[in-house]
Amino acid sequence: MSITPIYLKPIGIIHSCFKQKFGIPRQSRLAPAATAELVLLPPYNRAEAVKGLEQFSHIWISFIFHQIQGDDWLPTIRPPRLGGKQRLGVFATRSTHRPNPLGLSAVKLEEICFQGSEICLKLSGVDFLDKTPVVDIKPYLPYADIITDATYGYADQPFDDQSPHKLPILFTADVQQFCTNYQAQTGRALAQLIQQTLTQDPRPAYLRNKPVSKNEQPRYHGISLWDLNIRWYYSTAGIVVDDIQFINTNNV
Repeated sequence: MSITPIYLKPIGIIHSCFKQKFGIPRQSRLAPAATAELVLLPPYNRAEAVKGLEQFSHIWISFIFHQIQGDDWLPTIRPPRLGGKQRLGVFATRSTHRPNPLGLSAVKLEEICFQGSEICLKLSGVDFLDKTPVVDIKPYLPYADIITDATYGYADQPFDDQSPHKLPILFTADVQQFCTNYQAQTGRALAQLIQQTLTQDPRPAYLRNKPVSKNEQPRYHGISLWDLNIRWYYSTAGIVVDDIQFINTNNV
């Protein structure tokens, strides 16, 4: 059977606090402090196109996984919450390795801003990579979208609650002071975002399931949030965030 190809037109672009894939929460709303702006593209940047949307607290965003490498999809996936050891069908997961690289997230709509010809939707609780193309927006309807008797299979609880080695998030004094100053200057809840992001434990499954040894040398990890590079390591006391630096935009 011949099927006519379908072409999707991006209606907007996401400007997100997450500048790289590593560390992005695996679902939306797991990090309420994670923010983004959705800027509508012409010819969709028309006030009448979003008329009435301000009445809804949450919206559905359909988007494209734009940094997926290669055109091959995978029929089976190793879900991280199963430790990366068990394979399930791709359609039984929310993996990015799909026949069509489409994502769907429910996020909080904080505000709709109009400035000249630009229309910007301010969002929170996001799981979007920066520069994500958006293909559709729909209002979230609790009476239709909440299914109280739904079953959840292997995903019956938030991912971070399943880690047998879940560790507290610890800030050094310098990092804590940096977060306080940064929030005062920008209004961004940096400390909360770091905590909510690292609580998800972004390490690969083979490292996440390995307890930290007292004699083990610190293994540093890094993530870019907004205009910052954050570094941390895992210890027996917890996840220690010990350095934050502004990104050198001259080298970007």
